[in-house]
Amino acid sequence: MRTRLSVIGIFCSAIVLATSGTSSAAVPVGSGPQSVYTVQDQPAPGSCAYRFAAGGDYLPDPNCTPGATNPDVSQATLDSTICRSGYAGTIRPPASVTRREKQANARSYGYTDSLATAEYDHLISLELGGDPNDPRNLWVEPGSSPNAKDSVENQLKSMVCSRQVALADAQEAIATDWTTALDRVGTSPAAHPPA
Repeated sequence: MRTRLSVIGIFCSAIVLATSGTSSAAVPVGSGPQSVYTVQDQPAPGSCAYRFAAGGDYLPDPNCTPGATNPDVSQATLDSTICRSGYAGTIRPPASVTRREKQANARSYGYTDSLATAEYDHLISLELGGDPNDPRNLWVEPGSSPNAKDSVENQLKSMVCSRQVALADAQEAIATDWTTALDRVGTSPAAHPPA
């Protein structure tokens, strides 16, 4: 009996150890929408490095841009926030603020091409409950807009608003790697239903 319990204990410990590193840390929570936006400090010049997805798409540096969520958006507030038509436009910072942040963030990432060919992108989009002006949620994404990431954001928002995917699952998936986010949450209604 003791041997059997020891074997079971070792087996359970092995499972815990094998899976303990598979979940990612929670996405940081930002300060949310502001009545007046101010230019936010960006990471030091040259301190951020782009990563590349398997298909060659740009990904942000997770140490500089891990994503940040809007505290006003939750599974319980979907209908009054991100699933309400026009919501994102009501919380978007003005270009007078984001233009200066984009210039500083380009220096953070060592981006030297024309800023006209890059988007100052919310890693977790406003439409998915991303924080509007937290520097942890914004990065200079090379390439034109709209782009492939925009399509992923739209599909995830549709899945969240139709209650096929939990908001937190969609946010974590896109913050981890936007190129694999749809695979991470699955495309069937039962893949990750909200709690």
